[in-house]
Amino acid sequence: MPQLPRSRRLRRIVFAYTINRFGTWFGYVALSIVVFDQTHSALAVAALLVGSQVLSAFLVPALVARVESTSAPSSLSGLYLFEAVVTGGLAFVVSSHFSLPLVLVLVAVDGTAALAASALLRAAAANCARESVASLGADEQEREKAAQEAERVANAAMNVGFAITFTLGPALAGLTVPAFGASTALIIDVVSFLACGAIVMNLRPHVDDTETASVQERLRAALTHIKGAPNLRRLLITQAVALTFFTVSGPVEVAYAKLSLDAGDSGYGVLVGTWGLGVTIGSIVFARSIDRSLRLLLSTATLAVGLSYIGWALAPGLIVACAIGLVGGLGNGVQWASLISSVQKLTPRALQGRIMGAVESVGAIAPAVGFSLGGALTALSSPRTAFFVAGVGATLSTIAFLRINTDAGVPVQAPAGQPEDEPSVERLSPEAAEATAARSSHVGSSGAMTQG
Repeated sequence: MPQLPRSRRLRRIVFAYTINRFGTWFGYVALSIVVFDQTHSALAVAALLVGSQVLSAFLVPALVARVESTSAPSSLSGLYLFEAVVTGGLAFVVSSHFSLPLVLVLVAVDGTAALAASALLRAAAANCARESVASLGADEQEREKAAQEAERVANAAMNVGFAITFTLGPALAGLTVPAFGASTALIIDVVSFLACGAIVMNLRPHVDDTETASVQERLRAALTHIKGAPNLRRLLITQAVALTFFTVSGPVEVAYAKLSLDAGDSGYGVLVGTWGLGVTIGSIVFARSIDRSLRLLLSTATLAVGLSYIGWALAPGLIVACAIGLVGGLGNGVQWASLISSVQKLTPRALQGRIMGAVESVGAIAPAVGFSLGGALTALSSPRTAFFVAGVGATLSTIAFLRINTDAGVPVQAPAGQPEDEPSVERLSPEAAEATAARSSHVGSSGAMTQG
């Protein structure tokens, strides 16, 4: 945190992100416990988690582009206010007449707003970090290097904030739900959204191209960049595969803690909280590894998560599972921050918001598959089997990460053999990339951004 650029706006963003994540953990734990207790089914928990992802995956890119297109200073705050209202509705449903279908609908709507807000905050943090070093009296190459380092420091700070909440949030929520009820935990989530909205009240995610490009054209500009950037495209695909196996654990953890480890609600909170402690350590490791290869960090972290899941499949009790989870959490803390920094390094500044939207879409689609797989494996076999399958898949995805040059950055020269009359969006300046993508936006299929 002391390395964070001296920008009050950037520090507000990091603080808002941290507050938001803290409240979100209360909502996550409360709803997971309530759904499992009401249905006694890991498949129902999987449905809860999938419901928060599927709709979001298709709507987040368009919502990000729409919010970016408005100059209203309260547009981002509006997303958090909307989340507060929806989460208040969840608290009412949980405390009165429980209805799984209604819970799934509300969670899906809330998830769309949450992922869009997260993408916009990530992009805003990257832009603030770059602006903080824009006035350095160095040549262009040195300024770019300083800007990339500032981005990584900002990502590290946000990752530390996430890790702190990952450590405290689940553990405190695991104590709050049995003592005061799930509705109380959800009200805490509502308060966090309101606080976050107040903190970012004057933060404008507006970008400069909205006067000449429609939302559809701006989505196509982002898709054109992804298609023209092989390293970025392979990175997103590989992360989708890895994240699918990572998120198998979502609907399995409650059953694993209660049935396999016989640890109860509190044990579930401690298990997830210990993983969060590992994330905190991993965040510190990433923050102190600014000069290290992103490819090495990303691959090693992915391997740590995979091996930890295999360890959970074999763990005899809660203490051993927590020790293994500490290692897995460390990998988790390094992996996501390394991914975000890699994506930002491979993306022109003008496209940061929309490409972060694409990352959030990957972070929604992959868990939808992972949650479903985890619920099905647990129902058909056991939580331990589900973790073993997840561990093997995550471990194997390490090989693919090793083959991606995530340290390359956005090229400034034409690739060898590419005709000069066919400009690549990847090698142009951000402004030229936007213009080229907009001119070519009438070619292709739909304007909705897709992954593949």
